[in-house]
Amino acid sequence: MTPIHLGISTCPNDTFAFHGILERKVDTRGLDFRIELLDVEELNRRLFAGDFDVAKASFHAALLLRSTLGVLPVGSALGFGVGPLLLAARPGTRPVDPFPRPGGGSRPARVLCPGAHTTATLLYELFHAGEGALDQVVFSDIMPALAAGAADFGVCIHEGRFTWRARGLALVEDLGAVWEEATGAPLPLGGILARHALDPDTIRAVTAVIRDSLAHARSHRRETAPTMRRYAQELTDDVMFQHVDLYVNDWTTDLRDTGRTALQALDREARRAGLAASGAPPLRVY
Repeated sequence: MTPIHLGISTCPNDTFAFHGILERKVDTRGLDFRIELLDVEELNRRLFAGDFDVAKASFHAALLLRSTLGVLPVGSALGFGVGPLLLAARPGTRPVDPFPRPGGGSRPARVLCPGAHTTATLLYELFHAGEGALDQVVFSDIMPALAAGAADFGVCIHEGRFTWRARGLALVEDLGAVWEEATGAPLPLGGILARHALDPDTIRAVTAVIRDSLAHARSHRRETAPTMRRYAQELTDDVMFQHVDLYVNDWTTDLRDTGRTALQALDREARRAGLAASGAPPLRVY
């Protein structure tokens, strides 16, 4: 057995896709998976620290880690209409606006983002550079902070697309729609990274097992609900499957040319904005 230290997020799209591996429903092809489930920014940080053989990560992190990790063609969250939302605590406000201080004068807007290496933060920095003061917090804390008036704006991901209205928040902008308008490409949010140091046969085996797990989940949809619920206890089944239907698509099965082109666009825009090294080699897709 070949040991594989695997990290995935607790989000429904990942626990859905990896249900077959988590519950031993598919042949692991001689691989012995040791799995950790974490918030995606924690996965990003752990990859920077050298942990994991294979892990889900933000594509922003993938651009910065390209010298040691590449992207598997399976398992990505990529598409149209999948982007993070820029939400406001109060309607009619924008991050560029000055906000009054209690004792007089003004202050910059406080903008919450879900992690320095998330693609959501990259998008905010691409389209709202210099606007507001950014604070990085766990994604699940952003909407409660806005609803409580503890921050002015938040870049919301995951189930935030479905639940922000119930919090009484205001939509400023769909950052994914801005990306699509600017590039014409689907938005690449995150994918499965593997270390270049792994044997090529091992990388092919990992890819095949993940693809088998995804196929099992898509053909046994209701069977995945308890697995998703275990890690997303506050979400209803309807919201979990809305999440799956948005973020799991044919590009999750295989990036294909369109997905690879989208990653090239993200790399190009990040380099142009000084958010990725201009002289770095292209991001490798296995």
